[in-house]
Amino acid sequence: MGLFNRKNDTAETTTAVATVDPALAGLTGEYTIDPAHSSIGFTVRHAMVTNVRGSFGEHEGTLQLDGAYPSRSTASIDVAMASIDTGIADRDGHLRSGDFFDVERFPKMTFRSTGAEQLGGDRYRIIGDLTIKDVTRPLAIDLEFQGSATDVYGNERVGFEGGTEILRSDWGLTWNAALEAGGVMVSDKVKLTFDISAIKAAAPAA
Repeated sequence: MGLFNRKNDTAETTTAVATVDPALAGLTGEYTIDPAHSSIGFTVRHAMVTNVRGSFGEHEGTLQLDGAYPSRSTASIDVAMASIDTGIADRDGHLRSGDFFDVERFPKMTFRSTGAEQLGGDRYRIIGDLTIKDVTRPLAIDLEFQGSATDVYGNERVGFEGGTEILRSDWGLTWNAALEAGGVMVSDKVKLTFDISAIKAAAPAA
């Protein structure tokens, strides 16, 4: 998203100021993703006829937002792969095994932003590096700014929602089984979804 990118080009900075949503201008600061009110999920086609949905229950991350100059902002997210949950214990165990994520050797999936663009209105595209197991590849995520608010505890919050699609084989996740009628048990394409609530850090004492 436009809030998650670092560039120093003067012309691009001027454009960002001219087009940035006024609601974002006061959001500059460091934010911590609130895992209790955020979700990172996925959907994958199973047996060619239905979808399996799951999520990762443990994740953490930080956002460094610059509301006036969105191109100066950054994002970092770490996901605990053992926290995968599809609602079926045996399936989750298989996903944690060496056939898929091999969580004993590779306990985390990480995303580090490297760039972004504003798509118009509240829509942004964040670009970065996604690492799964020992493979790092670029990834673009389309997100929409959901607004900001002060909660009942006095925390300043921002929200973003969006997603992307990947081919799991690009990250070496190639396990599959052939179906008698043709096709495979698990699709290569996976939809990722993000629903993020982040809390602004308190200003340092003077």
